[in-house]
Amino acid sequence: MSDIAIRADGISKRFGKTIALEKIDLEIPRGIVFGLLGPNGSGKSTTVRILATLLQPDEGSASVDGIDVVRHPAQVRERIGLAGQYAAVDEYLTGRENLVMFGRLSGMPKGDARARAGELLDEFDLAEAADRISKTYSGGMRRRLDLASSLMARPPILFLDEPTTGLDPRGRLSLWTIIQRLVTDGTTVLLTTQYLEEADRLAQRIAVIDQGRVIADGSPAELKARVGDESVEVAVVRPADLPAATRILAAAASDEPIVDVERGRVIAGVSDGAAALARVSAAIAEAGIATEDLGLRRPTLDEVFLSLTGHVAERSDGEEAE
Repeated sequence: MSDIAIRADGISKRFGKTIALEKIDLEIPRGIVFGLLGPNGSGKSTTVRILATLLQPDEGSASVDGIDVVRHPAQVRERIGLAGQYAAVDEYLTGRENLVMFGRLSGMPKGDARARAGELLDEFDLAEAADRISKTYSGGMRRRLDLASSLMARPPILFLDEPTTGLDPRGRLSLWTIIQRLVTDGTTVLLTTQYLEEADRLAQRIAVIDQGRVIADGSPAELKARVGDESVEVAVVRPADLPAATRILAAAASDEPIVDVERGRVIAGVSDGAAALARVSAAIAEAGIATEDLGLRRPTLDEVFLSLTGHVAERSDGEEAE
């Protein structure tokens, strides 16, 4: 068995005159969360739909679990689970009935489907609401039910297309915990998201997609390193100490310190991170400088996204209560 769970080679897709994807290449190892990060309309969902056999590419090829998505779509579908941006559950069925239905549609015997549904209702903290119609569920509960339904047949590969869009912070954290547990158990997850924090928290590798093209890929740490060095930041209590703090940071810095006189802060890029922070901290203490704040600042995915695309990542404003 190959170590690569998902592969895309030069896939392109057009809708009329609109280019949705242009020669996308992806190589996703097994047993990780791979984040596909980009703003609305960047091509994330189109990529997922092609890999999940819901669309055919105009050019290029793709395989899931070693199986060509165009030549053998039925075999691919047997190996994947898919949860989209909106919960695809029947709101007039109970949670348990929804899961049993998805299991039966996957070819499971009725007894096996009911047993598996019970397992997932427990795992997704839905057991108490199992026999209520899902129309009464909160947004977070419906999203968990949708994710549970995609796991009825225990697929080794899971596509999550912006699964936390519209959820409140509590609901988002709950789904993050579930996703991390799935990967620990061996599932490969392709996660599309416009939430930078989500990609940073969950993904071992990330591809940044914008206007239908992959413009960068790597681990979160590798992408952040493209922005620049880590920085040490000092905020002094007494304005008179600002020049001395600036000299201390200049001695440890890899570039010229930036001084914010109004806020009493100095920030400087460093090449050796924690070691530089330790040197600065010792020198600050030896000089008797009182500080309000002293710490190591790392580049964020927000800065990566801004540097790569020239604009900040978009975020969803609508959020449902858990």
